[in-house]
Amino acid sequence: MAFIRKKRKEAKLGQAQVAARMGRYQSFVAMIESGQKRIGAVELVEIAEAIGFDPAEAIRTMVKAKK
Repeated sequence: MAFIRKKRKEAKLGQAQVAARMGRYQSFVAMIESGQKRIGAVELVEIAEAIGFDPAEAIRTMVKAKK
């Protein structure tokens, strides 16, 4: 998901750093960013907390992209 990759880079974090904050492997974050893995609301909130963005912003962005 491009939004998550953008927010991670803005926060100057690597995939491994985000994964460590979530208690996951780096490959988990890579799969999400590349679109190979879909995420649910709970995972979106976990990622948002690890990176430091508002998960509602991600949802608004996705809704706008669908229009």
